[in-house]
Amino acid sequence: MQEVMHAVCGAGAGDKLKDMAHNTKDMTKSDRLTTDYGVKQSTADDWLKAASPDKAGPLLLEDPFARERIMRFDHERIPERVVYARGSGAFGTFKLHESIEDLTMPRRGSADTVRDVRGFAIKFYTQEGNWDIVGNNFPVFFIQDAIKFPDVIHAGKPEPHNEVPQAQSAHNNFWDFQFNHTEATHMFMWAMSDRAIPRSFRMMQGFGVNTFTLINAKKERHFVKFIWTPDLGVHSLVWDEALKLGGQDPDFHRKDLREAIDNGVFPKWKFGIQVIPEADEHKFDFDILDATKVWPENMIPVRYITELELNRNPDEFFTQVEQIAFCTSHVVPGIGFSDDPLLQGRNFSYFDTQISRLGVNFEELPINRPLCPVMNFNRDGAMHHTITRGTVNYWPNRFDACRPATHDEGAYVEYAQKVTGIKARLRNDKFKDHFTQAQLFWNSMTPIEKRHLISAFSFELDHCDDPVVSSRMVQRLADIDLSLAQAVSEKAGCEPPTEAGRPNHGRRAPGLSQIDFFPGSAPTIASRRVAVLIADGYDSVAYDAACAALVTAQAVPLVVGPKRTKLAAANGSSSAQPDHHLEGLRSTMVDALFIPGGAESVAALAGNGRALHWIKEAFGHLKVIGATGEPVGLVEKAIRLPSVGVSAAGDVCESYGVVTIRELGPESLSKVVEIVKKGEGFMERFFFGVAKHRCWERELDGLSALSQN
Repeated sequence: MQEVMHAVCGAGAGDKLKDMAHNTKDMTKSDRLTTDYGVKQSTADDWLKAASPDKAGPLLLEDPFARERIMRFDHERIPERVVYARGSGAFGTFKLHESIEDLTMPRRGSADTVRDVRGFAIKFYTQEGNWDIVGNNFPVFFIQDAIKFPDVIHAGKPEPHNEVPQAQSAHNNFWDFQFNHTEATHMFMWAMSDRAIPRSFRMMQGFGVNTFTLINAKKERHFVKFIWTPDLGVHSLVWDEALKLGGQDPDFHRKDLREAIDNGVFPKWKFGIQVIPEADEHKFDFDILDATKVWPENMIPVRYITELELNRNPDEFFTQVEQIAFCTSHVVPGIGFSDDPLLQGRNFSYFDTQISRLGVNFEELPINRPLCPVMNFNRDGAMHHTITRGTVNYWPNRFDACRPATHDEGAYVEYAQKVTGIKARLRNDKFKDHFTQAQLFWNSMTPIEKRHLISAFSFELDHCDDPVVSSRMVQRLADIDLSLAQAVSEKAGCEPPTEAGRPNHGRRAPGLSQIDFFPGSAPTIASRRVAVLIADGYDSVAYDAACAALVTAQAVPLVVGPKRTKLAAANGSSSAQPDHHLEGLRSTMVDALFIPGGAESVAALAGNGRALHWIKEAFGHLKVIGATGEPVGLVEKAIRLPSVGVSAAGDVCESYGVVTIRELGPESLSKVVEIVKKGEGFMERFFFGVAKHRCWERELDGLSALSQN
């Protein structure tokens, strides 16, 4: 930077400015899109395909315009990852519960809390080579054809004239693209939903997004989508909480994943597939190869066949996570591709990108290297590690060395798909339906999720200072649902639409709402972070009982006090060492709050503004709060809402997720743990509330303003 400034401001500055002026351009309406070598392009939306009006076909490698766009984009930012700038990883095991040999034949691993789509990728080290499933935490994407990938990412990145804003989509260019590119409509509904601000990597669903194929030993082909569903259920942060965490702990998700594995509470996902026989490809009112569409579960059920468990943290993050390279083109025998035009482009782009990120020999890095034997004639290049002895590096050769494998020897053999069509840039009519599934998503949301969507759109459009952008987006929302558009227009200060852009079909589908994924028939608090708030003079009986019960349930109790030095119990015979003080850990970083009794402790907390804020903020973020004995009054003081009830003496009360008991009583530690195991009393109700993630009733009944955008 110093050299550039010297060249402009020092000797010869006039000549340099003339050179810069020569290279400076303004985009106008009279300009036409060209390649880098000056040839005008007729479209930037469709890769050249061998297709027909009613069927997508494979992309053609001969398309020079598409290849230029993708390769230029792949090489824009090196070595930074162009799309996903942050992330984490872990190692695990994959357990097959149900064979699918009837379908396939393989023999067989920015701030965290911003609103965004998140990657969800798995690398399997199999006997037949590496298989990568490269997906997202949403089942759909913004674009149908890979040629549009540079545009959608450019629109979402900081604006080019000022490099603002970082790590959010609330700006003119993003929403200008969304309006002008209608195929993104379904995806931006997902991006504005709670799915875009997950509570944890461990509570995200994962989706392969694209349509792949499975080929069995009989050479029969099925279309397939891959789905990962977490055992803990699907859950998100609330918006105010996500904003605060972005400043308080930008690495919240990374630390959360590592903490759970270190504590032996291994994250688990069920792995499922949706399958469509090849003969049924055209039996639906949407194109199954369209990456902007879901396969509704009421039409194509999910078949859960395996379990993924992450049980080992990396030893060194850079070499084992940052250097990992995923490619959608990495498949093994029995897994194939489809004519999904986004997938076909990803197969080209991902491999090209990894070469730019890590070098031509990226697959020789330890984290990427297959565990099965590797032998070929690829040679040389930067960082080539393999030493191959011999005198030939080509095929065929006079020694018959390293010959291609036969099918019986396990070679990957492509499915003999018949391809017919014309060479053209086109899409069929089903690909042109951009609103039906956006309406399906909206209709399938619960009232609380609809409120959050309205708030999210209102926040985003509030940051668009060009009124054309926000008013157009309200029009687009009217194509989905008139009530949605009117609610957003009122908050965003736009002219409210009076008519729907198109009728809402009213249909719903399971699996789209997060509430459909409550964590199983036996809700668990395993791995949940529960703050235990105490000061000097705390009730050691209630404290010991609660901490023991939490540990027994595999939760993570975090003791928080006014200071991080030992605190004395009321009886003087014991003490507790806080994990954090009130300023070091905030309520945003935990899932629930428990306050044991002790008159001296409660008096100290009641006189501490941060302690009162802890309780108030936890309540505002819909978290479960438990209190026994004297702190019941402290909770009443902090919340100041008469509609939230508390218990009478000796009784357990649960009201809007506030679980209280005036007197804990003389129960010993073993007695309290026994109560928990039997599902009785205070701790059982408190645990059940934590397992439900949040008390959404507070927000629905207007008791919590903090949780809304």
